Amino acid sequence: SANKLLNRVCTTFEDEEEDISSVAARTFGISADPLAQFVVVFSSLVHDVDHQGVPNAQLVKELDPLAIQFDNRSVAEKRSITIAWNVLMEDRFRELQSLIFVNGDEMRRFKQLLINTVLATDIADKKRSAIGKIRWQKAFHPSQSHNSLDESSSTQDRVANLRSLKATLVFEQIMQASDVAHTMQHWETFKKWNVRLYKELSKGYREGRGASDPREGWYPGEIGFFDFYIIPLAKKLKECGVFGSAASEYLDYALENRRRWEEEGTEIARKMVLENDSLLAKTVPPQNEAVPAQSKDDALAKGSSSEGSPKKAESPKNDVPAELCPPKEAAPTESPVSSIDSPGELV
Repeated sequence: SANKLLNRVCTTFEDEEEDISSVAARTFGISADPLAQFVVVFSSLVHDVDHQGVPNAQLVKELDPLAIQFDNRSVAEKRSITIAWNVLMEDRFRELQSLIFVNGDEMRRFKQLLINTVLATDIADKKRSAIGKIRWQKAFHPSQSHNSLDESSSTQDRVANLRSLKATLVFEQIMQASDVAHTMQHWETFKKWNVRLYKELSKGYREGRGASDPREGWYPGEIGFFDFYIIPLAKKLKECGVFGSAASEYLDYALENRRRWEEEGTEIARKMVLENDSLLAKTVPPQNEAVPAQSKDDALAKGSSSEGSPKKAESPKNDVPAELCPPKEAAPTESPVSSIDSPGELV
């Protein structure tokens, strides 16, 4: 999905006989920026690396070491960025690094764009979402915005800053749309990934890692998701003006999937819940079934709390890199996202 949208941005309109400079102007410079284009592809590949299958709010609630490391904001996203960046910077990828960025400035720009695009997928962060709405108004509806660009700068600088802001927002829209692309694709594709999402959330809830039972309210929840996030997001793709016919296609699919879910979703959700519960009944032993000896030994090895309940198992040490869980007496090693929460614009 990300590659498709990116290709649409960089495609010339043959019937208008556009040249390269015309396409660059129409796409806010994106079509002439291969580094930024690659960031979108790279971000799409890594944005859910090491995801635990539970929302950030759950990691914060559990006092997960990663939540503490990343100040309880965009925990999973920052974890993915950190892993991806650390792997990319390994010595075995020196040749790849030299092809992506030729100097320190390009490396820092690549890292900033990576952070921007991956953090954009954390739609549950209310603060970031509020800032995003302000930036969108400033870029695409300046007459309605109360936060105009710096009037003290020259006209040329304001034009450049506006173009940079628009380009950054386009990349964020690509990431956000691609993150939930199944909702804006064929009906069968939507149903397939809807079931998989349900199973993931159901698993988290059964393991005590979910705030609510997904069996309750799955049908109306999807309606609300379409109305308050998916359809407005699809409309923004059109509003950007850089995606050509793909923007209309995404919006049409979103509207059609919403319509069909309203008509068929109740029955689909009912069957989905029954099938998942039936499968679990066959694979999960009853709670009063005898615990295998090995499991008892494991439980005893972990010890119990003063109240008699088992202690929460600690995360394996090799699960969390040293820079994310430094010794108390040592200063933590800097990670690529340790101090960055607000998005920067393309430079």
